[in-house]
Amino acid sequence: MTAALLVIDVQEGMQPFIAHDGESVVSRIGSLLDRAREARTKIIYVQHDGSAEPGHPLARGTPGHAVYRAIAPKEGETAVVKTHCSAFQDTDLEPRLKAAGIDHLIVCGMQTEYCVDTTVRAAFERGFKVTLVSDAHSTGDTRVLKAKDIIAHHNAILGGDFATLKSAAEVVF
Repeated sequence: MTAALLVIDVQEGMQPFIAHDGESVVSRIGSLLDRAREARTKIIYVQHDGSAEPGHPLARGTPGHAVYRAIAPKEGETAVVKTHCSAFQDTDLEPRLKAAGIDHLIVCGMQTEYCVDTTVRAAFERGFKVTLVSDAHSTGDTRVLKAKDIIAHHNAILGGDFATLKSAAEVVF
């Protein structure tokens, strides 16, 4: 199996440091990136483009669209820009993965209940093996649920049927 690390929507405008356990999550993603680079595992950043919505903090061409500086891509690393929750919908992600012979995605990033969840399910539907890094995705509190509960819920519903759950420390490239 050939794996790729998929880093979803960890962008300046997302303010990942204020998400639940944000600094630690970003640190774990940084560690995953370092280990993936050392192992020469393909890294793909996914960036949301909110340009369709006036004033969106992730609109292309604004400072908020950039990958969060603490984990910025290195030269030659791939970025896919999306306009939907799924990193697959209306993007060239799937053909890029297939052309590179990738059949396993290791997923981390922001926002658990939106883009992380949707991308994990879409990858599964397309036949990819998926590992969700259980402690390297996050979100913020909502009016209904605390972020820690959203994360725990998604780990529980995605783990097993849609993805294998591993902590960042357990991921081997």
